[in-house]
Amino acid sequence: MTKFLLAVHVLAAIVAIGPVTVAASMFPPAARRALAAPDDARAGETVRLLHRICQVYAAVGLAVPVFGFATAGAMGVMGDPWLITSIVLTVLAAGVLLVLVLPGQEVLVEGAGAGAGAGKSAGAGAEASRNADPETGTATGSSTGADTSTSAGATTSADATTGTGTGTREATVRLAMFTGIFNLLWATVTILMIVRPGSTTGA
Repeated sequence: MTKFLLAVHVLAAIVAIGPVTVAASMFPPAARRALAAPDDARAGETVRLLHRICQVYAAVGLAVPVFGFATAGAMGVMGDPWLITSIVLTVLAAGVLLVLVLPGQEVLVEGAGAGAGAGKSAGAGAEASRNADPETGTATGSSTGADTSTSAGATTSADATTGTGTGTREATVRLAMFTGIFNLLWATVTILMIVRPGSTTGA
């Protein structure tokens, strides 16, 4: 039974935590690309997919501590310092993921979606301006108004991009830092599970 629980615990860690660490690490640069190119539908879809992977496998990852406690009880190591340290680090890693990483991803996903919508609106305005008939006075006025509106919209968009570009980059850098902390905590837990310093069953 101990070997079975240990095998399930290790498999759950690989299947659940592995995709989260990879997808979370890929998310910040993907978000930067999506926000820099709001017309790129593929970039936006990639960001949403990575965020979804993190959400789903974070929920699946709940099986890791459950089987971990069951395995520790079967092995009789519940009071060992290495296990207590692992539990503390696991709680910290979960907190970083749930409080810092996933909410940060959500904000950037929403920003990428808003940018894509703005890009489509600007494209529609430009198309309407190109389709205006310049031969009649009314159409010329409409065309001029559309051009002015499009120009003003483009200027506003450019100003907004200039104003928020630095903030967006800071947000992705901050998210990358939180993701790195999460990955480091899980790597430390993995090492402790293998080495198990001070345990009579350790290497």
